[in-house]
Amino acid sequence: MSNHDRISRRDALARGSVFALASLFAGGMGELHAEELAPPVAGVAEDDKPAADATPVAVAVIGLGEQGRNLLTSLGYVVGANVMYVCDTYAPAHKKALELAPKAKAVADYKQVLGDAAVKGVFVATPSHLHKQVVADALAAGKAVYCEAPLASNVAEAKQIASLAKANPSVIFHVGLPYRTNPQHEHVYKFVETGALSKIAQGKAQWHKKTNWRRAAPNDARQNALNWRLKRETSGGLVGEIGIHQIDVATRFLGKNPLAVSGFGGILAWDDGRDVPDTVQCVLEYPGGIHIAYDATLANSFDGAYELFQGTDAAVLLRDARAWMFKEADAPALGWEVYAYKEKLGDETGIALVANATKLLAAGKKPSENRDADPKQSALYHACDVFLNAIRAGKGDVAASAEVGYTATVIALTANEAILTGKRIAFTPEMFTI
Repeated sequence: MSNHDRISRRDALARGSVFALASLFAGGMGELHAEELAPPVAGVAEDDKPAADATPVAVAVIGLGEQGRNLLTSLGYVVGANVMYVCDTYAPAHKKALELAPKAKAVADYKQVLGDAAVKGVFVATPSHLHKQVVADALAAGKAVYCEAPLASNVAEAKQIASLAKANPSVIFHVGLPYRTNPQHEHVYKFVETGALSKIAQGKAQWHKKTNWRRAAPNDARQNALNWRLKRETSGGLVGEIGIHQIDVATRFLGKNPLAVSGFGGILAWDDGRDVPDTVQCVLEYPGGIHIAYDATLANSFDGAYELFQGTDAAVLLRDARAWMFKEADAPALGWEVYAYKEKLGDETGIALVANATKLLAAGKKPSENRDADPKQSALYHACDVFLNAIRAGKGDVAASAEVGYTATVIALTANEAILTGKRIAFTPEMFTI
């Protein structure tokens, strides 16, 4: 069943219009947001969700590089997150980690972490090519596992990881695709799912940041270990290590896996001995003739990162914690737009899509004056929170399952292969089978 078959677009938005007008007259609010106008879809309404569970959950972070420290920063804001251990084979990395988690114990051997019965879950933030053994041992020890995406730097090992997770259904496995559990992306997904864009024609996403991706170290051995992303044998490249998240958004929003991918790239800014391209482009072909274009570069920061989906009635643009809808002039008028908050972005005027507008209204606040998300509650924060809640409930979140993570990894690593070879590669159903 396609996304647009799940609920009639006009019926859905008509219901939203009625709710909007009712809210307007009942509450006297002069400005409403698209949050109030989105019809309920599968799942629990935000206002019906139980209060956050503050029961402490003992966890460990294995791998204390940049992403490991990002996890520790986010865990510092999550209610009930008890970081018992920080683990890395490189002892100097412990100092920065302990600044973020001062009550934790620093160890070099992750098996020491797995041997502690008090630890209920582990975050695996080692380099991608080192995920497999850590995940395998953690699952065998019965620890809930949060594994960063991609699952591995090659499809064979990614499949082994997913297979192990599938073979241990009683042990929680959560893949690190934060946009899958990010309220802002979930909010926009509801609009796409209910057909607010009408027929999607195309989409694009990008990640631009001027940085050399190289890490300095006091000796050659450490520098070699730190710069695993610059070597093809250990890296999924820009599209595999970063693009995986944005391309996964496209796969989710379109509701189907791609049919093929073409790509190309090169070392255009940092010719320093690396063999991983610093600038890449690829085009993914989805069913129905829809193409999603993706590009990433370490050469220039202009226009940052975003995901854009264009339909015959409207387009949606996502930039991390912010999102907007841009209506076409000939799109049917459904009433609620009159009351929605609008913002100017360049030459276009977009309707701000505020994920937490319902709560803001309930608190007596105007969404138009409280649009900026709490910087502490990033997509990674929400991913950590979902993982801890899954541990408390004893049940994994299907939005970030092993199957979801494996599919995203296959797509991203195949796109990287297309970039490296300059060839068009077709996907087959067997490629996504665990």
